[in-house]
Amino acid sequence: MSASLATAQSLLLTPANLSLDQLASTLGGLTSRGVEYADLYFEHHKSESWSLEESIVKSGSFSIESGVGVRAITGEQTAFAYSGDIGLASITAAANTVAAIGRAGQSASVAIKPTGSGVQLYTHADPLASISDEAKIALLRETERIARARDPRVTQVMVNLACEHVVMLVMRSDGVIASDVRPLCRLNVTAIVESNGKREQGRSGGGGRYGFERFDAAFIAKRAHEAVDMA
Repeated sequence: MSASLATAQSLLLTPANLSLDQLASTLGGLTSRGVEYADLYFEHHKSESWSLEESIVKSGSFSIESGVGVRAITGEQTAFAYSGDIGLASITAAANTVAAIGRAGQSASVAIKPTGSGVQLYTHADPLASISDEAKIALLRETERIARARDPRVTQVMVNLACEHVVMLVMRSDGVIASDVRPLCRLNVTAIVESNGKREQGRSGGGGRYGFERFDAAFIAKRAHEAVDMA
């Protein structure tokens, strides 16, 4: 089992007491009713954002969203149903909704065929849980400190730190199952410089599909310096 599939199962299926065999049975039920192709799409999305302005942490937000979609295709017709509740009853209800697109048929089963592990392009670790809230706030304050130290004309610095962790799982009626884990972290800096009654503003930002391990002193300094220099 790939690392991404293990992560997807632990975050999406295990909390709902779901198994891959149950999902295969649901898809088999769709194809038995004349649906030519069907798939289940699960997603778990966690995001967090911190903002600092005038040396004060102005806002902090956190959200978690999960859901499952059921799609069925017969000929040129496509039906789709979605539920924000990941549970067998909700999935079954969604499957019954899209099953109307099919025709009465005979029993069918789905053999599970996990895809290969493929190339791991980024970490499967959850960046939001990798460091404490105190460390995230300290990162904001350090970014502001570096920006202000860059030029005495800096009058205001705004820093935003945003991260998300998305886990996806797809299972098809032909038995193929695939998963992916996508982290994303970004640091944005805005600096305002004032001289002789004139105000100028500069912005810089950077990040990618990795965790806070990349947000070292050099990374933070580059973002802060670019914002000030642009102003």
